[in-house]
Amino acid sequence: MVDDVGFGLLLDRQQCLALLRTASLGRVIFTHRAMPAVRPVRFTVVDDAVVFAVPATSPLYAGARDAVVAFEADEYADDLGAGWYVSLLGRATESGAVDLTCSCPCPVPAGHRFLRIPAESISGHRLACHAQ
Repeated sequence: MVDDVGFGLLLDRQQCLALLRTASLGRVIFTHRAMPAVRPVRFTVVDDAVVFAVPATSPLYAGARDAVVAFEADEYADDLGAGWYVSLLGRATESGAVDLTCSCPCPVPAGHRFLRIPAESISGHRLACHAQ
């Protein structure tokens, strides 16, 4: 099905989760000092949730823990003619440590906490060229 913008194909829940498993960098959207804030995070998908590490003293940890937040990840071709994006909403809770398998060789620093955002609501689109 074509999305409401007219250039992307709407993805189902399983397709969205599968695409998220191919990415390792996303963005968390949360509230900080009563204003919207966005922070990039390295993440992994565990079951149907996004999990990431964050410093326990950070605004992201304070603003996201036990709050409803949004998460978004995407991937686009260099010419922007094709790609995908997935967005999810969920209540972020503290999680046990996980292996953040990504291209970054650095270990998670001491003092970081893991937050888990379950995909309570998830949507995604695969983008295609206008000519298709």
